[in-house]
Amino acid sequence: MTERGPVDLIHLADEENSMVVRVAGPTTGVLPWDGCLDVDIVVASEFAKGHLAEVCLLPEDLDDWAKALELLAVGQPVRWMDDGRNPEIRITPEGPYISRGEVLNAIEVVVRDTAVSLTSVCVLVRLPDDWVDAQRLRLAQVRAAWPFGQG
Repeated sequence: MTERGPVDLIHLADEENSMVVRVAGPTTGVLPWDGCLDVDIVVASEFAKGHLAEVCLLPEDLDDWAKALELLAVGQPVRWMDDGRNPEIRITPEGPYISRGEVLNAIEVVVRDTAVSLTSVCVLVRLPDDWVDAQRLRLAQVRAAWPFGQG
């Protein structure tokens, strides 16, 4: 496998708030590829910033994210990685939001670290209509860069 740089699996951002799940690459250990991807989760606003490093994504986490995107596409809220192994990410569509005369979708993003710090961060992010499609493309990029079950 060739060396790859980080790839954003999730990138939700406006001018003030953001939540990013950045895949650093396969977990390094005894085996060169043990099926786990190391990710960093960063939530930022003008008020607060949170960072969780070395979260492990498994193949089923990517499958669950694909299912979550289907629900988000029809306006349904989702809870992702809510198994207690990783920080839980909740995304709730909040409806239209007007910013500088432009109507944007607003979503509430909550990252809750129940596994380690017992801390949560909540931000409201305003996004264009095609934001779910953009996240689907990011998922496809991650899967292309690190295909699970192959090799």
